[in-house]
Amino acid sequence: MKIQSVGIQDIQIPVRIREKKGGLQNSVAKVSLQVSLPGKYSQSCVHTFTSVLNKYMDEMSVTVFPELLNEVKNGLRAESARLQMSFPYFIEKKAPVSGTRSLMEYDCSFTGEVGTDDDFILTVTVPVTTLCPCSKEISEAGAHNQRAEVTLNVKFKKFIWVEDLIRMIEDSASCELWALLKRPDEKYVTEKAYENPMFVEDVVRKVAVSALGDPKITWFSASVESFESIHKHSAYAYVDSNEIR
Repeated sequence: MKIQSVGIQDIQIPVRIREKKGGLQNSVAKVSLQVSLPGKYSQSCVHTFTSVLNKYMDEMSVTVFPELLNEVKNGLRAESARLQMSFPYFIEKKAPVSGTRSLMEYDCSFTGEVGTDDDFILTVTVPVTTLCPCSKEISEAGAHNQRAEVTLNVKFKKFIWVEDLIRMIEDSASCELWALLKRPDEKYVTEKAYENPMFVEDVVRKVAVSALGDPKITWFSASVESFESIHKHSAYAYVDSNEIR
């Protein structure tokens, strides 16, 4: 009987991620690695998986994924190899008024495959603020706002930085978020969101327009989930570039 794939799931390893500003950021990644093997293959693959991951973890980036996966694929004489790696990525941000510095965390992941379908997807999830246009329109004072999460998946033909995708998303919301704010910063965030009301549909459209305008991006999907502050449910919107081009 041929088994479709074998691998390891959710192994945690220390990695160093290349930053746009030129440094390497230490992080901890959760990695899953699978291969499609010939039916006659019965030898354990764990040693190959772990040794290859250990070899590349000192500088993990999109540029080394094809080499890493091909090494696993060739070492096991596999038909294809696939890797998923998720990790927190931190960017130092200054609060908009006080300039207070803090580290903002973003969830990121790489997904790559070589063999039957050579492919690579970079995913970032970014928390933002949305403010309801309807609430603002019908209220004499105030409007309800809430935290939302935008998830952007991209394929690309030239190298693209995580930081650029994060900025693309933050520029598409009612307001971006910071890890630490003082009172003057809170006033700025509240008033900026109030002057920039958006439904989830508005946010996902703005992200889509920015992604369509980036010549490096060949495909993308984007979703927005708003954790509504006055409703039990969330609001949600999704777009796939294959459906809009």
